[in-house]
Amino acid sequence: MIVAWKHAARKRTDVPTLPFWSYMSLNRLHTQSDRFVDTYGREILLRGVNLGGDSKVPYPNGGTHHHTDFSDHREVSFVGRPFPLQDADAHLARIRRWGFNCLRLITTWEAIEHAGPGQYDDDYLTYFAEVCRKAGEHGLYVFIDFHQDAWSRMSGGDGAPGWAFEAVGLDYRAFDAADAAHVMQHRFRFADGNPRQPGYPQMSWPLNYRLPANAIMWTLFWAGRALTPDFRIQGQNVQDYLQGRFFDAVDQVARRVCALPHVIGVDILNEPGLGWLGQPLSAPDGPRLPGPVVTPLAALSIARGIPTEVPVVAFGTTPDHSQSGSSHLLNAAGRSIWFPDAACPFERAGIYRLQDGALVPLAEDAFKTMSGRALDLSEDVFSPFFAEAAARVRRHREDWLLMAQMDPTGALAGRAFPTGMPAQSVNASHWYDLALLFGKTFDPNASVDFLTGERADSTAALRERYTRQLAMLKAAAKGFPGGAPTLIGEFGIPYDLDNGQAYVEWAAGKRDVFGAHTQALELMYESLDALLLSATQWNYTAGNRNDLRIGDQWNQEDFSIYSADQADDPSDPYAGGRAVAGFARPYAAAVQGRLVSMQFDRRSGTFHVELAADAMVQAPTELVLPAAQFPHGATISVDGPVLRYEEDMATGSARVWASASGTVRIECRRK
Repeated sequence: MIVAWKHAARKRTDVPTLPFWSYMSLNRLHTQSDRFVDTYGREILLRGVNLGGDSKVPYPNGGTHHHTDFSDHREVSFVGRPFPLQDADAHLARIRRWGFNCLRLITTWEAIEHAGPGQYDDDYLTYFAEVCRKAGEHGLYVFIDFHQDAWSRMSGGDGAPGWAFEAVGLDYRAFDAADAAHVMQHRFRFADGNPRQPGYPQMSWPLNYRLPANAIMWTLFWAGRALTPDFRIQGQNVQDYLQGRFFDAVDQVARRVCALPHVIGVDILNEPGLGWLGQPLSAPDGPRLPGPVVTPLAALSIARGIPTEVPVVAFGTTPDHSQSGSSHLLNAAGRSIWFPDAACPFERAGIYRLQDGALVPLAEDAFKTMSGRALDLSEDVFSPFFAEAAARVRRHREDWLLMAQMDPTGALAGRAFPTGMPAQSVNASHWYDLALLFGKTFDPNASVDFLTGERADSTAALRERYTRQLAMLKAAAKGFPGGAPTLIGEFGIPYDLDNGQAYVEWAAGKRDVFGAHTQALELMYESLDALLLSATQWNYTAGNRNDLRIGDQWNQEDFSIYSADQADDPSDPYAGGRAVAGFARPYAAAVQGRLVSMQFDRRSGTFHVELAADAMVQAPTELVLPAAQFPHGATISVDGPVLRYEEDMATGSARVWASASGTVRIECRRK
């Protein structure tokens, strides 16, 4: 039977007074094989956004476009990230109106415990819990992301509090002079009007993973017990101390939000680094990416205050960028980053010795072995960490999901998750088009894969590449006991393409400026749809600016789907959005049975869904039909055993009740 239901067309000009999608019950979720399932038994697809990019830095003037020497790191506040509470409803309503049903809500260890060990910022924790609560009022699921990049703000990223360096014996004040960290607040010439500067190139912050400040901390965090068994802080091995303090901070957040049913779990640690684990001590290893090639021994030498010459790989044309480069002297100032009364724990453990002003390697495979055998990063590093994470958060709520990701290098290399992942875990790996990410330009007819050198010469070929790469990430969940859903925790595009050309055109009065961005996002979402993947796009930053110096207020990244500089029409509920047509798309948010396929053609405004209905599930299929794609509503056609269906233009949705089990096909066509 094919029936069509017509709704009188009307143009919506007001903003709903009730929270968007307030009718939708956000009941708790669990995993069932490769699906998210709610308490009704419906399959749930999560399509959301990361909130927000500037939550990595203190409020209000903590962005990396502000100079700082970090001397106030114990007194900072993150209250106001991702936005002040008085602005929360406006931002959350906008996110919901665009059709998202989920937030990956960002916090950091520093935000929770910046003042010192065990000194928790109660004002921030109260504020953060209130943001979580308000998200539920707007019909948004939430999972908490404990975010980090390159360990800490003092080492060029975000995450850990400054006192963690001090506890280990590192003086963050020496990092810049010693070339131990590549930090925008030190390397960027703020008095220079040029937003693009050789001293701080675009997307250069990942260099920190090779440099001593970051690498020392990650190595001790993951393997202090094995590598430096005698290094103790307050009676604990350094690994137990660092991980214990981190998990205690996680506890502080968990206990404040565990009663909120729409908070479905935690993403325990964003894109963790590995330090030197898996590397030989004194020989280069792994992909030769652009920039300085710093072996662990060279990094330890730099940390000791020894000027150290290292090779530099130029950005080449080969897939591994192995074009010969030059060399560069690091730590020419000869500045040690260890406090005068601190000894290098790796020297004390016999991994190297200092002789005649140079480091002599003593244990070449120290970072590649554990307990006398080859180190297994998945089983020896991540398995016990995920187990402890699950135990910690489930003290507060036993049904919480554990969103798990490993280091980005492992994801690129296809490293498997641990074999014994905790129950109710989720594959929350990240995915980006690296050529787009680093090249900051988009041409689907001439796109070269950053890792393989494969060339796509059409939109169809690029879409196929995206789908293939995402399918490989999805396949990683098959190794979880019983299988697991995949939720792509981060994906997205930089909006400052072509040196911010869209911003120049916007400032000149043009409004249709995000064509390339829309096309790139469309291809990504089409691949997500083909694989029926949940995903949270990176990101929504309330403090974003159309300014190449600022962007998302962190290291000149500019991925936000919203910018206050574009919110120039108070009467427009979509004001501030960038490339809205690329991400505000229809999808099947809840399915009365099993989702089989889903496809949207933006140009024709046609959305197709096929599902295997299960009459035992006593709740309807719910479709998201954002007004950005269906401004006058949709003509809906249904084929299959359907009892009734309805469209709700005020909420941008439709609901379909199956009367019996069987195949149901739904077509929604833009009026």
